[in-house]
Amino acid sequence: MSYPGGQLSEEKVFKDPVHRYIHVRDKIIWDLIGTKEFQRLRRIKQLGTTYLTFHGAEHSRFNHSLGVYEIIRRIIDDVFVGREHWDHSERLLCLCAALLHDLGHGPFSHSFEKVFHLDHEDFTQAIILGDTEVHAVLKRMGDDFPQKVAEVIAKTYQNKLVVSLISSQIDADRMDYLLRDAYYTGVSYGNFDMERILRVMRPREDQVVIKRSGMHAVEDYIMSRYQMYWQVYFHPVTRSAEVILTKILHRAKTLHEEGYMFRTHPHHFYSLFTGQVMLRDYLKLDEAVILYYFQQWQDEKDEILRDLCRRFVHRRLFKYVEFSPTNEQMKKLMELTALFKKAGIDPDYYLVVDSSSDLPYDFYRPGEEGERLPIYLLMPNGELRELSRESVLVDAISGKRRTDHKLYFPDDFLQDFSTKRTTKKKILEILEG
Repeated sequence: MSYPGGQLSEEKVFKDPVHRYIHVRDKIIWDLIGTKEFQRLRRIKQLGTTYLTFHGAEHSRFNHSLGVYEIIRRIIDDVFVGREHWDHSERLLCLCAALLHDLGHGPFSHSFEKVFHLDHEDFTQAIILGDTEVHAVLKRMGDDFPQKVAEVIAKTYQNKLVVSLISSQIDADRMDYLLRDAYYTGVSYGNFDMERILRVMRPREDQVVIKRSGMHAVEDYIMSRYQMYWQVYFHPVTRSAEVILTKILHRAKTLHEEGYMFRTHPHHFYSLFTGQVMLRDYLKLDEAVILYYFQQWQDEKDEILRDLCRRFVHRRLFKYVEFSPTNEQMKKLMELTALFKKAGIDPDYYLVVDSSSDLPYDFYRPGEEGERLPIYLLMPNGELRELSRESVLVDAISGKRRTDHKLYFPDDFLQDFSTKRTTKKKILEILEG
């Protein structure tokens, strides 16, 4: 199976702050990068609302996708070539799946998906298999090639080694986003020795394994991931912005269902509101479109929508306090809800519990929800050993899920003199207690 044009007459390179250079030698990759569906990723931020916490986090899913492609290219062209268990005929399939793995992300990805019950992986497959420029490029490799790429991304492709390169507990996707997100947020937590990990990767029948001599580099990678989640991805200020973003979308949807007449009609949202999202409508959505509506809705008649949009646009975020869903805390939440209503503050939009949870590493636990393929070490005698059996550090955190809860609210509303003094006092006593 070959692509018309094969290799480019001259290698193309992208300057990249993480990998220095991203090399493109295959015409199919160059053609995919030029499609309108892939170019759309320039207008989708990699880290959603994180730019409101870390001002450098303006990078896009476009440069992350290029980064994942480059890591995979290095693995299969420099490390795997000529090794047992690696079928080099799968090379272009791997490269295309790596490049396109995030193709279906929407604006402010996960918050957007949560409100409208969408799944970016479903849209990724729909773009690959639908009437798109991406599909037309892939089909030049053969009628079944788009389906193979979609299967790799869906983790259903028959060659599990190919899948593990792009989706596993130590894959190209995670390695790129940790390094890239650390670079753009200006933190050091996400840095680890990727060069060492790539050198000690080895192909096996069903997945990538790591030489025993590279165990400490993998430990460093896992701890970097742990730190990035709690210091960056789950940062409470970022979560405050996500709470407001989510409530804006909920409010707009509710107003539409109630027949509210918007001053700026949300034409781009209509299919989302009805739950009948067509691919052509979805591809018109990016963060510039969403922010346009937020700008316009600052002047809407509806007080809640107007206020939430002003908060998001001008970064007037909610305050937060620690919250634990114990019986006692839940009673306090019910009391707060009643007091907010008494004060004329809608608790559905202005009193929000947000929870974040992460499992930094786990191994296969039969029958348990969220089973994970473990990381295996290749021992000097050829035996495979699960990572936590060799690493005291990884064993200490294996299977241990950490969860954090915060209660978000608008502190400025509580300082409003129109709120009755006794009500305000009770609210503050509960929040501060």
